[in-house]
Amino acid sequence: MKSYIKSLIDNALSTFTEITEAPEYIIEQPKDASHGDLSTNVAMLLSRMLKKNPRQIAQDFITRFEINADYISKVEIAGPGFINFKLTNAWVQDQLTEITSQGASFGKTKTFDGKKVLVEFVSANPTGPLTVGHGRNAVLGDTISRLYEWNGAEVTREYYFNNAGRQMRVLGESVKGRYGQLIGKDSNIPEGGYEGEYIINIAQEVKNDHADSVWENDYVIFKDYAEKIIFKDIQGTMNRLNIFMDTFFNENSLYEDGSIDKTLQTFRDKGLVYDKDGAVWFKTIDFGKEKDTVLVKSTGEPTYRLPDIAYHAKKLERGFDICVDVFGADHIATYPDVLSGVESLGFDSKQIDVLVYQFVTIVKDGKPFKMSTRKANFVTLDELMDEVGEDVTRFFFLMRAPGTHLEFDIDAAKEASEKNPVFYLQYAHARIQSILRKVAESEEVEGTANLRLLEHDSEINLIKELLNFPDIITLTCKTKEPQKLITYLEAVAAQFTRFYHDCRVIGVEKDLAAARKELLVATAQVMKNGLGVLGISAPEQM
Repeated sequence: MKSYIKSLIDNALSTFTEITEAPEYIIEQPKDASHGDLSTNVAMLLSRMLKKNPRQIAQDFITRFEINADYISKVEIAGPGFINFKLTNAWVQDQLTEITSQGASFGKTKTFDGKKVLVEFVSANPTGPLTVGHGRNAVLGDTISRLYEWNGAEVTREYYFNNAGRQMRVLGESVKGRYGQLIGKDSNIPEGGYEGEYIINIAQEVKNDHADSVWENDYVIFKDYAEKIIFKDIQGTMNRLNIFMDTFFNENSLYEDGSIDKTLQTFRDKGLVYDKDGAVWFKTIDFGKEKDTVLVKSTGEPTYRLPDIAYHAKKLERGFDICVDVFGADHIATYPDVLSGVESLGFDSKQIDVLVYQFVTIVKDGKPFKMSTRKANFVTLDELMDEVGEDVTRFFFLMRAPGTHLEFDIDAAKEASEKNPVFYLQYAHARIQSILRKVAESEEVEGTANLRLLEHDSEINLIKELLNFPDIITLTCKTKEPQKLITYLEAVAAQFTRFYHDCRVIGVEKDLAAARKELLVATAQVMKNGLGVLGISAPEQM
């Protein structure tokens, strides 16, 4: 219907000879449903250009519309100059078949059709199991990937990691220290090493395979064992969350193929770096920062910005149209340097879309729980899922806007009742399925589904809500705010509850019962599709 109304507006615009440039108007639902089903601000945007009152322009628009009375029952002017459209019940009723015929595909759009999208997320180095601190990143990244897929894009989920450098050396030395203890040597983990139980488990694996024969080896063999075992654990955790990566990109490959040296040399050729105090500095002052930034330390070790710039250039070289980064709030001050670097290399940094999320506080028994991977006083994602389940874990990470702080209350998450928002949505789907099972057993619902019989306000309003689903999928993808989809599904569940309170399915005239059955099928389908985009199951019964 939005496309139809857009055609009305565009045709009317073409008849205004004094309009030199069409405005970027919007078509949206009015906040107050009594104002109609859809509204546009086109008249107000033209006020300055036409030097007329917006309401006068709106009236002029209405006289130029060629309205199809089968689609639109009323067009009115509201407020300062909004043009509001009221849809006919007949059009709304007919659209129900669109939902039931498309089924599992209803809601999919072509908004990003033909676009190749790379979503990089998690990207935790293999130094320990995934913790709750990684959970929001993982679930956001996967959900954004699903949203792009539902909008027609070809999506690659990528995990970027570094298996070299100081962190990995300390990891290897920590495992060796524990291994030494297991074979009776006087050894310990290094100062600042990793102290978790998982380090002992890895050391035990080394002992199982080699007895005491590798004690004299350096840390590398222990690092390799740790990396392999930890990565297997990480992938298992992600799989539990219904997350499956397409590619793993090793930072070390950027050194091996010369990308790091090439990037630095390009900056030198363009006069964007200089040497000072033994370090290499990037002229970030030229890009609006207050001071320049170190790219290579005086030790010869690059700061993470240099490989990150090379990595993002590599993404674009690989032919991706859109590159989404899911970063924690600690990247807010630094990712602009990477974008500046990519732009300096001759790429379009607008192709890189950075989603920055705030961190998570775990609350248990009413108290915040502080976490540290090194000190091993962290809550792993597996432990969290063991406590509250996979669906609840995903949902709680998505229920707040990424840019807001998230307090994950384990006690609230464990509460299996309608007070828990994820169960509220799942109950709605399960309840519809229960009704449909009863309908299937009843001989009273064997009529022909005459959708024109769906005239009750609760029926019409529910259908209208269902029809918003494709637009919500597109909006949620563009804004990268999955909580918008959650809010929408809650609205669908609430509309269904009103419908079921007001409209019986069994015990009414057969054709009406059959029509209401179709409405139930469509509602269940939208709930299932929406939960699926969130990576959450839609149970048949609870």
